[in-house]
Amino acid sequence: MSNTQQREELHKTIWSMADDLRGAVGGWEFKAYVLGTLFYRFISENLTDYINRIQHEAGMEDFDYADMPDEEAEPAKDQMVQEKGFFILPSQLFVNVCKDCENDENLNMTLSNIFKSIEASAIGTDSEDDMKGLFSDFNVDSSQLGGDVKTRNKLIAKVLLKVRDMDLGESFQENKIDAFGDAYEFLMTMYASNAGKSGGEFFTPQEVSELLARLTAADGHEIRSVYDPACGSGSLLLKFSKTIGKENPALKYYGQEINPTTYNLCRINMFLHNINYDNFDIQLGDTLLNPLHRDNEPFDAIVSNPPYSIPWEGSKNPLLINDDRYAGPGVLAPDSTADLAFTLHMLASLSESGTAAIVEFPGVLYRGGKERAIRHWLVENNRIDTIIQLPSNLFFGVGIATCIIVLRKGTRPDNKVLFIDASKEFVKNGNKNKLTKENQDHIFNVFQKREEEQYFSKLVSIDDILENESNLSVSSYVEQEDTREVINIKEVNATLQTLIAEGNELNAKIDEIIKELGGE
Repeated sequence: MSNTQQREELHKTIWSMADDLRGAVGGWEFKAYVLGTLFYRFISENLTDYINRIQHEAGMEDFDYADMPDEEAEPAKDQMVQEKGFFILPSQLFVNVCKDCENDENLNMTLSNIFKSIEASAIGTDSEDDMKGLFSDFNVDSSQLGGDVKTRNKLIAKVLLKVRDMDLGESFQENKIDAFGDAYEFLMTMYASNAGKSGGEFFTPQEVSELLARLTAADGHEIRSVYDPACGSGSLLLKFSKTIGKENPALKYYGQEINPTTYNLCRINMFLHNINYDNFDIQLGDTLLNPLHRDNEPFDAIVSNPPYSIPWEGSKNPLLINDDRYAGPGVLAPDSTADLAFTLHMLASLSESGTAAIVEFPGVLYRGGKERAIRHWLVENNRIDTIIQLPSNLFFGVGIATCIIVLRKGTRPDNKVLFIDASKEFVKNGNKNKLTKENQDHIFNVFQKREEEQYFSKLVSIDDILENESNLSVSSYVEQEDTREVINIKEVNATLQTLIAEGNELNAKIDEIIKELGGE
């Protein structure tokens, strides 16, 4: 089966599963159970495959960890936690729980105890924070699953078996696609598209994530770490892994998220994409007030789609104006709109050779007051590399045309800002717009070459931007193509004369008809 066929079959199975299951619980809420079960299956198969390979290499070709008695497996716990970050007893493996789940009257307690045991296996180790609370959204006793234990267990068993029957490859290591990661991304896309704004908070479209990753690596500088200070479910970091990080297994992934549910999804997403616990560090908290990765700075690449125009403490907190992240411009971002606070934080977190690519609300490009003062400082200090106007209606729950701001600290070949108008670079995809591979390539190639293209891109000097009140709106600099039809006056006059003549002839015929009818 080809990659495309396997992926299509996987998506059909997921869609069928969702149709069967989301009647009991709303689709967006139900994702916690589907994704939680998918994660449970993943870490079970991940650990089983890891142990089996060790034993097979030692000559035990028929060994299968899933068949091993718990008491014989227990001595390997410390080694497995050190190497994989967690431990699961054979009896607790997904495949073994599924065998009798339909007949287990205490399935809710069985799963609850297993989830607690998996998380507890990491307590006191380096992976404790990575495992803590990963199953917290999988509430086995939620009344949404049913009014009594029997009903809830019946539905939970149905979820387990549906996920068990998903074709994720005959071998954990040999599946043709990144099956678990692809399943996660498809589920998130599917649920986000049906959840409106609330779903969009959890997901950045894959093609936008890929473009951001490509932009940050365009100059070929060494990338050892990538960071997202508003990482959501981790789609940007993981697309970076697929696009840039696939040739760098030592790449470190850092992220911070303020929403506990999304924070859990991000860590699950890391595991599902087979990124080991010691290669990622995802933290829970408010990045603007309490950044938790200052000791890991600076970062070689930053990709982010922070929340648009949300309020923050700003001037209400007297300590922030002296924070090294915000002190440069001499003013704080407005209390009502934290967009440029995120921007300044990311600039402060960036290495001298690094690049940051940030999806922003378009208002930050032209709004006045404090935001103009911050833009002035960024432009004057040559920190703005490129502004890209994106098409409208790319994001779930957001119809506006967003933009990408590319920041750099290091020296550049010119003291200019490249403006790219990519507002027409899309194809229709249902009720959304989508960046195709060709659209991405067009944007990326112009960005990488820093070249001007009529009606598409323009290089503008820092002085010209400062004279224009530091306005960074793309439409202020890139000429718009006049798509109106050119009118040929001579042809119009000729047509008009013909119509007048035809009208006079018709009037004359009408007069003749009236005379014949005795109309005089």
